Amino acid sequence: MEAHIRVSGGDDAVEFTALQDWLGGQRALTGMVRLIQRPPREGELGGAFDMLAVALGSGGAGVALAKALTVWLQTRRADVTITVTSPSGSVKLDVQRINDAGVLPLLEEVLRERDER
Repeated sequence: MEAHIRVSGGDDAVEFTALQDWLGGQRALTGMVRLIQRPPREGELGGAFDMLAVALGSGGAGVALAKALTVWLQTRRADVTITVTSPSGSVKLDVQRINDAGVLPLLEEVLRERDER
């Protein structure tokens, strides 16, 4: 299973790169994060990277990703939103609501493998 993550708000490119670096530095997610390139738009030579894919196999990678995303959002100064999509569903999280106690369980539910339910 794989989760896809999009970043918006603030300076999209800066926030996207910051998230990529953050997730790449998480020991529990080592080797599981990759960039996804969108198709080029009219007049472009190549498409930009605009989404991260995270492989979620067994071993609690979904929980590790949920916690890493929550902490990363808490460190942001800009008004940033991330959208996380998996085969189990989709959730949109933003900096202003990240301290809500219900956010982490919701994100973990979206990232939970179907056979764990």
